[in-house]
Amino acid sequence: MNSFTNQTHPYPATRNATYAKNGMVATSQPLAAQAGLDILKKGGNAIDAAIATAACLTVVEPTGNGIGSDAFALVWTKGKLHGLNASGRSPKNISIDAIKEAGHDKMPTYGWFPVTVPGAPSAWAALSNEFGKLSLQEVLQPAIDYASEGFPVSPTLGKLWKKAYQKFKVNLTDKVFESWFQTFTPNGRAPRVGEIWTSPDHAKTLQSIADTGAESFYRGDLAEKIAAYSQENGGFLTKEDLAEHKAEWVKPIKVNYRGYDVWEIPPNGQGIVALQALNILRGFDFKEKESTDTYHKQIEAMKLAFVDGFKYVTEEQHMKYTSKQMLSDAYAEKRRALITEEALTPEAGDPSDSGTVYLATADNEGNMVSFKQSNYMGFGSGIVIPGTGIAMQNRGHDFSLDPNHVNALDGGKRTFHTIIPGFLTKGEEPIGPFSVMGGLMHPQGHLQIVMNTIDFGLNPQATLDAPRWRWDKDKTVELEHRFPHHIAQELADKGHDIKIQLDSTGFGRGQIIWRDPDTGVLVGGTESRTDGAIASW
Repeated sequence: MNSFTNQTHPYPATRNATYAKNGMVATSQPLAAQAGLDILKKGGNAIDAAIATAACLTVVEPTGNGIGSDAFALVWTKGKLHGLNASGRSPKNISIDAIKEAGHDKMPTYGWFPVTVPGAPSAWAALSNEFGKLSLQEVLQPAIDYASEGFPVSPTLGKLWKKAYQKFKVNLTDKVFESWFQTFTPNGRAPRVGEIWTSPDHAKTLQSIADTGAESFYRGDLAEKIAAYSQENGGFLTKEDLAEHKAEWVKPIKVNYRGYDVWEIPPNGQGIVALQALNILRGFDFKEKESTDTYHKQIEAMKLAFVDGFKYVTEEQHMKYTSKQMLSDAYAEKRRALITEEALTPEAGDPSDSGTVYLATADNEGNMVSFKQSNYMGFGSGIVIPGTGIAMQNRGHDFSLDPNHVNALDGGKRTFHTIIPGFLTKGEEPIGPFSVMGGLMHPQGHLQIVMNTIDFGLNPQATLDAPRWRWDKDKTVELEHRFPHHIAQELADKGHDIKIQLDSTGFGRGQIIWRDPDTGVLVGGTESRTDGAIASW
């Protein structure tokens, strides 16, 4: 075994790493993980299991994703890594002027204006068509069953659902949001932990997607309903916008970190931020994990990468600098030189010279999948298409209304995107899928997973259980309450504005599956900060 698959667990943990031979599914909800495993046992592969798990998560974890989500995937199969970008574009008829004329000086969070074309159904169909073994009907059946027959609400889900309801009942008072309350709070409140929740409309929609290979969602009766509800309520999304959507196979980007290749989806995703930070950090020698110097340099590199991401990253054809320029050794060296013993207030450099769910799957044929889908900010836009259970995302919220900004709103454009699956390889061998979800925590979680694994030799569960930090802005850094207090004080002495957080939900939710290249044995870790589970055999 590789050293990081059998390292003794150094942190208080709710579970040990999980080992298996034939297959593994790791995600944030036990019922979804089990659904993916059932598909593996029926003869499906890791791709089928990923689709089944993703579809189930739209039912059993609606606080983070839905049928109206976007999705991204990294798929290892037949000796090669494939990338899938299923994020949707803004409506063609939307514009900065139109949003400003409606009385907004920045992109709204809720309602139809921040809604972009949902990509998740197209991701399921594309994955199934390209690499699946079972039919889409078979793969979506577990999700359909949970939606129609119901399931008991799990603890973290219940907490997040209640929090969302309390927020929505104050902020979403317009008639356009009534369908959200009818769908997700049918008893006038959020469902309680252990209470059975069903969504027959959700089941019918999933069945339609299964029967048509997602065509109904983009060019059929579901598309008609989405477009009609948009038109009735002043939205910009049209049938034409939906019909033109297509999930796109893309070439993943990478950096080599101490002999391992770390892979991400290229922009419009923010995976490049994690890669840039790792590119900076590989120029340092880290002797121990629980060291003020280690954390200080991690935070400083993350800051420098993030401000570049905020300034330069959007859909790739609209970027001023290429991914190659931003990830060059020369630019990493320039950014590395800015890191001193004192916390800095980061500024973007010049590279010219140089609410989400996550799941990981693996099977005994060598296939592995890293998959993310999200509505954003929990339940997304607050828009639910009546009679369908489709909760629409609000990814357009990240567009800028400054026409000179690289991520400026424009018709038919993909926005800067937070959700990013990760994958690790060494030489020609896959190590496996990994990620941490949660807004700007995504790349920060990726950096911490990679370093915990490669620099400090932690097994997957230990890697995920380790206390986390999160850079917020300027010099502000939030730390989990379990973070070593003496190091927190020493970071403050270096000029970091340290905030200790009692609630760990803001530090992301991650999953990892590694495959030992010598034996093929799978070892997984799942998130202790949520209802995480690994199903394996």
